[in-house]
Amino acid sequence: MGATLLYENKILGEKVSDDVAATRGSLTIKVAAMSNDADNGCLGVSGAVQFEHNGEQRGNTFCDLHHQENYGDDEYDEEDDSDWEPINHLVIKKWFCSNCTMPNFDDVNHCDVCGEHKESEIFSHELFKYSFGDGNWNSINTESLQMFQGTSCKSSTAMGFDERMLLHCEAVMKSHPHPERPDRLKAIAASLAAAGIFPGKCTLIPAREIQLEELQKVHSSDHIEAVQQSSCLLSSYFTPDTYANQHSALAARIAAGLCADLAIFIMSGKTSNGFALVRPPGHHAGIRQAMGFCLHNNAAVAALAAQTAGANKVLIVDWDVHHGNGTQEIFDGNKSVLYVSLHRHENGRFYPGTGAANEVGVMDGKGYSVNIPWSRGGVGDNDYIFAFQHIVLPVASEFAPDITIISAGFDAARGDPLGGCDVTPAGYALMTHMLSSLSQGKLLVILEGGYNLRSISSSATAVVKVLLGEIPRYDTSDVKPSKAGLETVLQVLKIQLKFWPILGTKFEALRAEWKLVASNRRKFEKRRRFLLGPIWWRWGTKRFVYELLYGHRKMRRHSKRLEMIRENIHYSSTGKFFAEFWNQMLIDFL
Repeated sequence: MGATLLYENKILGEKVSDDVAATRGSLTIKVAAMSNDADNGCLGVSGAVQFEHNGEQRGNTFCDLHHQENYGDDEYDEEDDSDWEPINHLVIKKWFCSNCTMPNFDDVNHCDVCGEHKESEIFSHELFKYSFGDGNWNSINTESLQMFQGTSCKSSTAMGFDERMLLHCEAVMKSHPHPERPDRLKAIAASLAAAGIFPGKCTLIPAREIQLEELQKVHSSDHIEAVQQSSCLLSSYFTPDTYANQHSALAARIAAGLCADLAIFIMSGKTSNGFALVRPPGHHAGIRQAMGFCLHNNAAVAALAAQTAGANKVLIVDWDVHHGNGTQEIFDGNKSVLYVSLHRHENGRFYPGTGAANEVGVMDGKGYSVNIPWSRGGVGDNDYIFAFQHIVLPVASEFAPDITIISAGFDAARGDPLGGCDVTPAGYALMTHMLSSLSQGKLLVILEGGYNLRSISSSATAVVKVLLGEIPRYDTSDVKPSKAGLETVLQVLKIQLKFWPILGTKFEALRAEWKLVASNRRKFEKRRRFLLGPIWWRWGTKRFVYELLYGHRKMRRHSKRLEMIRENIHYSSTGKFFAEFWNQMLIDFL
């Protein structure tokens, strides 16, 4: 069974007369792509076609409905309806945030998710002042083509971008704007331009469409054909949240082609690293399925292109807040590609539900899928850096990749409407810097998710600055994770220890620390239950029992504090001023 393509076409009726309401119908066609050898018009597929047609209805007034035969008896007494009054429908007014697309009630001035003001002028802000349609774009592409035909480029960082990817958008406007929108690329590109990075300090590579032979190494023929079929339709859906229009297939091919070329340029030495500013994203796209806003798997295409260019081992680090189920599926049994994913999981309750810690790969690829699943939202910089220090970097160093690819989704950033985590641009910059120490600096960053325009623009800019050589300012000497972060890291270490013995020392040290934290917590809970349990005795008939049980504990606690204070008085100073100070402090304390 191949990929499934759903598409909709809205048919609006015309107004006939003043006394007849406008008619409206809807037609939904579902086409299941079965094979490539049949011809069905423009679709070119065989399959079952299901029509769901809501018939035309006349005006929705009470009288029109009542005079139909199936609404009441033929003999109608008008007096029976003398007390009838029209129903007043409650209309809840909402507005959608221009920054993160989340709905808010009309009486709220700031977005509940990202804090953006209701009347935000983010689209007229300097963030969007960069023009994509000016006459300089063709000259930039021509200059880049001539440069990459030579031996090397003028910048250590190459950039992959093409404005045709902005044509991929949801054609049918629904009640809620789709979070994966062209404004994501506009925001990042404009932020880079405002920082003087793009196209100034980065070299833009020429764009090309990925070839069929390259895609067939990653996806099935049915999947490739289903994506291509969407170009015949104004609006189509692979899943309820994965849309396509007539430009989406082209945008997906360009995105995959840019990622493949960046990997080849890095492996050939024409550039040190690269950033793929592309959409639609790709890490959810599996061998046979487009899902999660993703059509073609850009990271997988880039990894195989790098191996074609000479890389023996490829490391893919996926820090998107969602697990890259498509990337893991593609390389599940391949030990030449190490896939590491840090994502929110919540025991499978968070989309897409895959990526548990015990998913380590299959057959020869066991141990080459390392999943770090957070058990809750709200994890931040310290949790990610802690996982990098204890899992990602030790395993990656042991693996010794020839090139490192980052599936850089910025939906774990603070304020993202879908992620619910707390990673800052400084955290993303530090993770990029830590990974740049691998594979002799051969690093490719590919954009995945991220739906808060301000968060993704600032985070992507921080990452590109690191690619250009900037060293992030972040103190990693004393990184303390949250309890959930420490628990997750310990769980992953315990599972991956048999595949990567280098993790043994990390596991033993953390296990001792975890036992200390757990024991202190149990002692605190036990003491809390013991002390707070009978507190009501203090004011009841059992007051004497309460004083008998807790009086000596209270006196002993106060006597210890009194001795500590007196010792401080004795050893700290003998002067009159300090003696008066400590005596006054003792009086206030008691």
